[in-house]
Formats: sequence, C-alpha cells, structure tokens
Amino acid sequence: MASSRDNTKVALVAWLLIMISAMSQTIHPSCPKKCGSVNIPYPFGTTEDCYMNNNFYVACNTSHNPPKPFLWNLTKNIEILEVSLNGHLRIKSPVAYVCYDEKGVLVDSGNSSMTLQAFHFSYTQNKFIGIGCDTLSTINATIGKNYSAGGCFSLCSSVESSTNGSWFGVGFCQTSIPKNILAYQARVLRSNFMHRDINIPCSYSLLVEEDSFKFSTDDFIKQHERRTAPTVLDWAVGNQTCEEAKKNLTRYVCQENSVCIDSDNGPGYLCRCLEGYVGNAYLHGGCEDIDECANPSLNECSDICINLPGSYNCSCPKSKRYQGDGRKGGSGCVSDLQVVNEVVIGTGIGLVLLLIGSGWLYYVFRKRKRVRLTARYFKQNGGLMLQQKISNMEESSERAKIFTARELVKATENFHESRIIGRGGYGTVYKGILPNDQVVAIKKSKLVDHSQIEQFINEVVVLSQINHRNVVKLLGCCLETEMPLLVYEFVKNGTLFDHIHNENTTLPWDARLRIAAETAGVLAYLHSSASIPIIHRDFKSTNILLDEKYTAKVSDFGTSRLVPRDKCQLTTLVQGTLGYLDPQYFQTSQLTEKSDVYSFGVVLAELLTGRRALSFISSEEERNLALYFLSALKDDCLLQIVEDCVSEGNSDQVKEVANIAQWCLRLRGEERPTMKEVARELDGLRMMTPTTYVIGEGSCQSQIETNYENCRYTHTTSCTGPEDDTICKDVMSPLWDGR
Repeated sequence: MASSRDNTKVALVAWLLIMISAMSQTIHPSCPKKCGSVNIPYPFGTTEDCYMNNNFYVACNTSHNPPKPFLWNLTKNIEILEVSLNGHLRIKSPVAYVCYDEKGVLVDSGNSSMTLQAFHFSYTQNKFIGIGCDTLSTINATIGKNYSAGGCFSLCSSVESSTNGSWFGVGFCQTSIPKNILAYQARVLRSNFMHRDINIPCSYSLLVEEDSFKFSTDDFIKQHERRTAPTVLDWAVGNQTCEEAKKNLTRYVCQENSVCIDSDNGPGYLCRCLEGYVGNAYLHGGCEDIDECANPSLNECSDICINLPGSYNCSCPKSKRYQGDGRKGGSGCVSDLQVVNEVVIGTGIGLVLLLIGSGWLYYVFRKRKRVRLTARYFKQNGGLMLQQKISNMEESSERAKIFTARELVKATENFHESRIIGRGGYGTVYKGILPNDQVVAIKKSKLVDHSQIEQFINEVVVLSQINHRNVVKLLGCCLETEMPLLVYEFVKNGTLFDHIHNENTTLPWDARLRIAAETAGVLAYLHSSASIPIIHRDFKSTNILLDEKYTAKVSDFGTSRLVPRDKCQLTTLVQGTLGYLDPQYFQTSQLTEKSDVYSFGVVLAELLTGRRALSFISSEEERNLALYFLSALKDDCLLQIVEDCVSEGNSDQVKEVANIAQWCLRLRGEERPTMKEVARELDGLRMMTPTTYVIGEGSCQSQIETNYENCRYTHTTSCTGPEDDTICKDVMSPLWDGR
C-alpha cells in the first residue's frame, strides 16, 4: 500500500514538472510576431516575456519604414534579415574595402569586424570572399580562447579578364571558415607593384552567405555602394547537449511531438517537429499534426484517406467487392468482378498470343541469349572502364568506330587462319576487308586475366589520344566477342624486324637512318608533345611497321602508360621485351621516359649490326646485343660488327649513329639523352644523306671472323622470324650482371 502511494507521488511530481515546463514555453498572444517584413518566431522576441532569454532578444527599430529588427549585441546592434527555426539567422555584415584613384593613391578604406555574444558564424553556409585585382583578403577569427587566420589572393588584369556567374574565376577568390567562430576581423590589401585597371578602383573582403552570392564584374563597383553582405549565423538553445538537457525537464525546452538535435557549431541544441508535424517545437502545442488527407500531394491513397497523428492510413471501401491496400503505389482498390474479368480476358489474350507467337519463340529466345551474352562480354572486356575513360577525355572531331562482331567476322572470313598476319605476346592479328573494300588489321586479344583487359583498354585510350603520321592509326574496336578486338589501319610491308633479319631483303643505310629518325620523332612526340605524356614501354623492331613507301609506323601500345604532368616516374609491374628492357627499370620498377630511350638505343644497335636484341643460339658474350655492342665500341671495333651494306661509304655517319646508340644505352637513366635530343641529332644526320634509295631482294648479312689485337668477335647474322620475347613468357635471366 505504501509503495503504491510512493509511485503516485512520483507520477504527480513528474506531471507537475512537465506542466511547469509547458507553461514556461507559452507566450502571450499579444507578443509581436513580426518586425516590419521579418517574422520573429519564439524563442526570439521583441518585447519582454516574448523571448527565451537575452540572447534571443530582438530590438525592433520603428524609426525605419518599414521597421527593422536588430540582434542585441555587446558592441553594436546587427540587422536581421531572416529568422529560421532550423537554427539559422541571416544578418547583414560589413564589408572591408580599399579604393585607389587612377594614380594609385589610396582614397578610401574600411575594415570589417564583428563580435557575437552567443551565436556562431555558420561554417557550412558562409564563405570568405575576396574581390578585386591583385588583392590579398585575410580573416582573423576568434574560436573560444584560440585564434585562427586564413585568406586568399585574387589576380586579374582588367574587367574583361574576369568571368560572371561562377564561384571560380579571375578577379575573385574564396575560402572556407572553421567551426565555432564568435568574432572575426576581415582586411583587404592591394598590391602596388602590379597593373591596376582604372575601371576596378576598389578591392573587397567579405564573409557572405554562399547561396546568395554569385560573382559578377559589377561587384567591382556596386559592392562599394552596398557596404554590407548577407551572412548566416547558427543559433542554438543553452549550452548543454540533448542528453544533458533532458535530465532537467524544467529547463528542457523541446515540447511534445518534437525531437532534440545537438548543435554541430558550438554548444547547445535545437528542437524540430517530428515527421508528420509542422510548427514551432519550442512552444507548448507548437508542433501541429499535418492533415495529409486534405492535400492529395501529401498522400498516396487511391480511395479513402484516414488522417492519423503524425501520419495517415489508406483503405478501400468496406464493401466485400473490393480488395487491396488502397495505395497508388501498391495494389490499389480492385473489385472482385474486375478481377474475374481481367483473369478471363487475360487468359484469352494469353492463349491467342501463345498461338501467334509459337513460331517466333525460338528466335526470341536465341536473340535474348545473344543480347545477354553480348552484354556480359562487353562488361568482361572492360566496356564500362572504356566508357569511363572516354567520358573523361576531351571531345575529338574524329572518334573511333564501334564495329559489330558480325562485321569483323565477315571481314576475316570467320577469323580464318589464312588471314593471320602476325602473332604476339598479347594477341593475334588478322587481315580484314570491310564492306567498303577498306583493308584493315584486326587484333584479337588472348583470353587472359584481368590485367590483360586493362592492357587492352589502355591501348584504346592511348591510341585515341595520339595524332602522328608515324603511329599506326586506330580505326575502332569491338567488345561484343569473347576476345576483345581492335581495328587498325593496314600496314602491308611487314615489320622492321622482318627487313633487318630476313636474308632475302636488303635495307640500305639511308632507309635505316630515315626509319631511325622517324621512330625517334614518334617517341619524342609521345614524351613531350602529346596531351598527356606517354611511355611506350615495349619499343622494339617488331613493333615498327613499314608501309608501301617504307615509312615507319610505331604500333602495339598494349603496355603503354600515361604519365601525369606532375610526375616524372611511375612505379609499375615490370613489363617489356627481354633484350630491349631498360636494366634500371628492370631492377627498380621505376618507369621513366628514359626507359624508352634505352629501348631505342637497342633498336639503333639492331639497325647497325643486323643482329637480334637477344639471341639464345649465340655465345654467351654475344647473346645480349646491348652488351655486345657497347663492348665493341669500348674496344674501338665498331666497323667489325656492323653489316656490310651499312658501313660501305657511310662510316662517318655510322660512327655518329653508334655514338647516339651508346648514349642511349647508358646504364643510369639520368645520363641518357631525351628522345627530343636524339630526334634532333638523327634529323641532322639525315640532312647529309641522299633520300633516293632502292630496297630490293638480296642479302645484307655479314659473316666476319676477326682476330684483332683488341677485337675478338664472331658475327653470323641469320633470321628465321621474329621471336616472342615478352617478359611475361620468358624466364628472368641475369642479363645485367656486371653492369
């Protein structure tokens, strides 16, 4: 019995505390709700007993017409533009400025500073802005007992050089502000050492509401006339969190049907009406139920809407002839008779359609299967990755064509073996003839792991950005097949490797020198002139094609890498071809443009000697061409290792090219030349060489056995075809020992 009485007392005390709290949040009906055109909702107020505490007192100055509200402050009153129950207060803040005449003499200036008593400047809705030419805008902020400083610098030469309507442009700058700022001081400085446009006499610094400011060149003049800018304050109640405030119900201000939210900019909390309610959560009975049924746009009922506290419910007519949930987005309200009719009609139509469509069923099934398979291959072959990369590229006047699988199957006679014109470490190349009789080369990648797909997509992106007469042109691609396909222009005269190492062809010195100069120009373009620097990473004689005029065209960019302008090297998985691979890259995995320079030096040695870059049938000392070539130069035995058709009558040029090759083959990358320097040297040598030459059948091989005082070489050049020496298929042998 005593326990029951105690419980009753506790309940009465709690009820009394709640009633006292509610009464304290009831304002007199005579309290003004507006000052001029600005609404003043509780907890703010303009007269005694109409506001929560002194922090929320608003002085309504009736000397203005219409009257203007001002926020009471320690230093000066601050004009209020708008009060929001969401915890925001829009005010007018002063603008800092400096103005000069046409002679550069300061004629007017003013600093901007504000100190608040309780509310903080919003860090989410304000930006600190600088306007003017050659202008430094600074802000010093007070955060509790600490200080913070920031600013920005804007540059421009004239009014015409600035842009309108954007946050980012010449003539202005911006920066964010930190949390918990109660006071700040803004200043503006203008450089006296740079050109000043007389049409921009002033520079400004201001803390402004981000959504209300869009930069315009008119701000150079009009901002001086306004002298103020809209700024947002974040207000909150008290200095406790929600959890702390709820422990004392007599001081807790959030009323019924509301929720408490901790402030994220300074101490205190906010009150918001629950979903389904609207009004002022700080007043007793302030959060009123929203009648969703009275407004069709607020409910999804198709028939009957029943309003509930904070919500609503939908139903169908109570007649048994209706069923459903009564919602537009649900099953709605459907009569039983309508259901029967729909079933009968649907069954009849279904039977008719089944009879009519039986002949097409197999065709539709196969077509859908093909579409799903095509979509799967598209995703599997990196189509989404390619779309993303293309979308990030600048628009080009000429885009690669997307071929269908049917077109390429027909062009290659279903990829018949007789159409194969080349095989490599990354795929097979077929000769194809398009419906317009254009001859093309179609590269089918091998089925490999995910990294192979990235190489394929990389080749598409790289070639789409290259515009050079000595680079094989990418015409398009096809992603509808199990193995991705690339379509290139057809270069019918084979590879440089074929012409150097084939006993039945003769490639004279002037042609070799021209090919060297052209390919050097390509690498120089890739390294220096392309929109994004490109490292080929697999430059070799088998990737240099020759057209009908023996013009060199560089191909196979499957392992290439794009290099951002702010980087000079990349750390990558080592890829390339043994014999051409930069030893420094091989040891460190640090890829630079000097890796291509080394590979080019090997090709130069190949052009001079007619030897393969790597030959496992040769003796150990002659197996690696780069080492063999450098050793010969060291022993002054160059002319004993070059081919006869190279050295005859060209000894001076051969020595110059050999020196360039030696320069490119230096072990340390930083000691090698750039490709631009190499191209310049080779172009200079070409100027001294006649451009008329004959490339015909015959032997350009040398069988030299010498036993000079410093030279011991046995050189037999022969060729059975290009070797596939890609690093992904060869065992890593210690080729660089002793270097």
